[in-house]
Amino acid sequence: MSPASPEAFSVEKGVAIAAVRRACLATCTVFNQLVRDRTDTLSKEDESPVTGINFRLSGLRVDADQFGKVGDYTAQAVINTVLKNAFPKDPIVGEEGAAALRYESNARLRERVVSLATNALQEDLIDGEKSQWGLGSQHKHSSEVLLAAIDEGNDAGGPNKRMWTVDPIDGTKGFLRGGQYAVCLSLIVNSQVVLGVIGCPNLLTNPANPEGEKGCIFVAVRGQGAFQIALSGDSVVKLPYFRPEKSYVLQSEEPKHTNLPLIRQVSDELHLTEWAMDSQAKYCCVARGEGAVYLRMPAPTTGGKQPYEEKIWDHAPGSVLVEESGGKITDSEGASLQFGLGRGMGENRGFIATVDEELHGRVVSALERAQFTKDANKTMATP
Repeated sequence: MSPASPEAFSVEKGVAIAAVRRACLATCTVFNQLVRDRTDTLSKEDESPVTGINFRLSGLRVDADQFGKVGDYTAQAVINTVLKNAFPKDPIVGEEGAAALRYESNARLRERVVSLATNALQEDLIDGEKSQWGLGSQHKHSSEVLLAAIDEGNDAGGPNKRMWTVDPIDGTKGFLRGGQYAVCLSLIVNSQVVLGVIGCPNLLTNPANPEGEKGCIFVAVRGQGAFQIALSGDSVVKLPYFRPEKSYVLQSEEPKHTNLPLIRQVSDELHLTEWAMDSQAKYCCVARGEGAVYLRMPAPTTGGKQPYEEKIWDHAPGSVLVEESGGKITDSEGASLQFGLGRGMGENRGFIATVDEELHGRVVSALERAQFTKDANKTMATP
C-alpha cells in the first residue's frame, strides 16, 4: 500500500487525532484550574518557563524543586497511553520523563497529574474513537501505569524504524499567558514523516472572524493532503483555504530564541509583515495560508556556547503539514530536514517554511544576501 493510498495510515490517523484532541482538552483544564492561579514560574535550561511549576494546588504551594510540569506530564501521559494501547510495539520519542513524579515529596503533584490524565482518557467516546485505544470510562488508569506511559517517550530515535514523536506542550510561554501553544504528534517511518497532527486550542478556527470559535486540530498524511478540524469536531476544511490581505512572516514570540535583525532584513526586502507567535501553531498558520513564511533563525551564540540542536519533535509534524498543504520547508541553507539522526536534527540550522516553492526560493536568496551583508560588515569592523 503506497503512502498516497486513501487507506494508508488511516488507523494511525484516527489514533493520533484522538490522542491529540484529548491531550488538548487536558491542557485546557490545566490552564483553567491551575495556571491562572500560578504565583510564579521557573525557567528551564533554555530559558523557557517550566509549565505549571509554581502554583497553588488545593491550598498547597508547589515549590520549584518538585519539577511539577503538570501540563506537559498530563498531555504526554494521555498521548502515550493511547499510542501504547493502539500500537504497543511502536517506540516513542518524547520530551518528558516521569522520574521526578515518582519522588514521595511530589505525591500531591503526582496525584494531580494522574487525576487530570485519567479524566481526559475516561471521557465518553466520540465518532472515530475506539475503546481498545484505552479510551472510555470502563478503563482504569493507575498511577504507575500512567507514569510508565510518560516514560515511554525515552526512545533514542534513528533511521530504518517506525516511531512516534511527541511534544506535549510546544510554546510553554504562550500556554502560560493564555496565548498560542500546540500539542504535537507525528509518525516517522524510515526517516520520513508520514503523519503529523497538531492541536492548537487557542487558535481561531476561522481567521476572518476574530470573535469566533477557537480550537483547531491540523492533520496531514503523506500523499493525502492536509486538513483542519475544529477541536469540537464539527467541521473539516482542506488546506490551504485562507488568503489574508497582508503577507506575513511568522517568527518566535521570544526574542531570545531568534535572530530578529536577520528576519527583519529579509522581511523588509520581500515586503512581508512580521507576526510573532509561540509554538508550532506557526506551521499551522502557514499551512492554511494565513501566513506566507515561517522563519526560525536561531539567535547568535556567545561565549563559545554551542548552537542549540533542534529536536525532531519540534518540526516533524509541522513539516508534513506544510508540504501536504502545497508549501515547502527546508533548513536555512535550503537543505532537506533530517529526521533519522536520533532525537536531534544534526546540522539542520534555521528553518524556512513557505506557502509555495517560488516564494521559498526568494526567501532563501534573501537570507543569503542578508547573511553576506552581515559577514561583510563584521569583516570591515574588524581592525
